[in-house]
Amino acid sequence: MSGTSDYIPPKVWTWNKANGGQFANINRPIAGPTHETELPIGRHPLQLYSLGTPNGQKVTIMLEELLALGHSSAEYDAWLIRIGEGDQFGSGFVAVNPNSKIPALMDRSGPKPIRVFESGAILTYLAEKFGAFLPTEPSERAECLSWLFWQMGSAPYLGGGFGHFYAYAPTKIEYAIDRFAMEVKRQLDVLDRRLAESEYVAGNQYTIADIAIWPWYGGLVKGWSYGAAEFLQVENYKNVLRWADTIYSRPAVQRGRMVNRLSGDPSTQLHERHDASDFETRTQDKLAAAE
Repeated sequence: MSGTSDYIPPKVWTWNKANGGQFANINRPIAGPTHETELPIGRHPLQLYSLGTPNGQKVTIMLEELLALGHSSAEYDAWLIRIGEGDQFGSGFVAVNPNSKIPALMDRSGPKPIRVFESGAILTYLAEKFGAFLPTEPSERAECLSWLFWQMGSAPYLGGGFGHFYAYAPTKIEYAIDRFAMEVKRQLDVLDRRLAESEYVAGNQYTIADIAIWPWYGGLVKGWSYGAAEFLQVENYKNVLRWADTIYSRPAVQRGRMVNRLSGDPSTQLHERHDASDFETRTQDKLAAAE
């Protein structure tokens, strides 16, 4: 089998900064800040510090959906955190999220600012704060939260596992790619079977379960992730494809996917969002034309 080696783990592991592939410059075995940097604060109650990765998209989609429902107090400032440049290790960001991962949210609507980190926690917090996208009937709520946490436990195998070894690792290791491809296809089959019996992931309602799962698995079957659609034969997951298209047809989803985005067509990139009008006036194509 290709990818085998004579490597034998040492008794004590030591950190080799040269390892880590594409993300070697931001990976380290310790926590805490590397430099002093305060976070900016805008005029809205909700301050989001993020990047338009699948995890970041969850929160911007949720906020845009809340605004579409008429929750004006869900207005937010979305500040760009460039993780490739180590912004997440600034002292201000670490104070909001000690895990140094995007997204991180500060809710300044009350007498005491509230920090919320981890995307699933942010979705649940916002759903409960605004009474939307999380069912209140006990069995429906349990189903929704079960699928939400399914995503939390499953996506690392897709991103940090399959995505890393298939697209980003400095060497192609057959064992690692096969191991995680098998698991990702199993997960897609789990979703496909569920969506064969249900319009949305948690039932007949659109919920935070869909908002959490779509950026990862919807993006995968839409061909946006890792260049792996053909490799994984995503066309076989008909129900996931139907669901992915249904979610993507929502205007709030399309807006949320643009926020803090650094790749793709410039017209789809809104690096920072401070007002609803920014989608019309401050995308990268508009800013470039104005220069």
